[in-house]
Amino acid sequence: MGGPRSEIFHWIEQGRLRHGGLAEALQLTGVTPGARDWKRFFDQLTLWLGTVFCAAAVIFFFAYNWQAMGRYAKFGLVEMLIVTSLVFCWRLDLEKLAGKAVLLMATLLTGALLALVGQTYQTGADTYELFAVWALAVLPWIVVGRFGVLWLVWLALLNLATIFYFQTFGGFFGWIFSTERKLWTLFALNTAALLVWEGAAQMGLAWLRERWSVRVVATASGGLITTLMIWAVLDHHGSGRLYAVLAYCVWMAVAYVYYRHRLADVFVLAGGVLSAIMVMTVILVRIMDRMEAGAFLLIGMLIIGMSAAGGLWLKNVANEERT
Repeated sequence: MGGPRSEIFHWIEQGRLRHGGLAEALQLTGVTPGARDWKRFFDQLTLWLGTVFCAAAVIFFFAYNWQAMGRYAKFGLVEMLIVTSLVFCWRLDLEKLAGKAVLLMATLLTGALLALVGQTYQTGADTYELFAVWALAVLPWIVVGRFGVLWLVWLALLNLATIFYFQTFGGFFGWIFSTERKLWTLFALNTAALLVWEGAAQMGLAWLRERWSVRVVATASGGLITTLMIWAVLDHHGSGRLYAVLAYCVWMAVAYVYYRHRLADVFVLAGGVLSAIMVMTVILVRIMDRMEAGAFLLIGMLIIGMSAAGGLWLKNVANEERT
């Protein structure tokens, strides 16, 4: 069987275990979290929340006391906090969560320092340059840290730099003519990150095998290609409609083959089902946009049917994964 949980349910089906003893059996086998598991969860939760809140507190402190502090005091305080964070990171050991949390704080404070430079000296730099320089400055720490959260932060900085770049140079106020190009660029960036992440994990980098972090990247990549596909359906005169359809079909096919047969991941498959339902719904609305209101009742029934079929298929996949 696939594990203690599957074994327990198999015993219930065979009549070897009564239904009333399910909760106790799950707790005894460690399937459901016990007191120690909850303590570990809250320890980690407070650690990460405390790290982020401390970095945010520094930013709000400067915002509130901006007029009362001189420039040397501002720079000295931030730089002292960054150096202190690095010292604690060295003392706590990067292999421990506490050391990685302090390194995350140093990464966030670096962005605060760069923002402080721009605000103090009014360099005239665009917003995208702040995030680009921030990502470049902390890259050595990200590499040394070997932690999924840090890589997600770095990828988020690249995404923000790309978004603000198109806002600056993408046409009429950066929105009208650049939206499609911006989506394609973000899709390429996040898809490349997903391929590199999965490839490195398969090559033996154990710290990249945390599924929750790679699922965030997969969600970003899948969400962007879904948006491009919907854009192609709704855009009457778009020149990139064919490319969007091809890219969407390729992404869905590759995701199905990889996450269904090579590395079973129900979460990503569920995202693919949701994406397919959204695209099919938009196509149906596009086809029936000039029909009577009854057509939308039909669309609603089809959505319910597709959702039910997708849920049933995902349930079967999950059951196969347990066995």
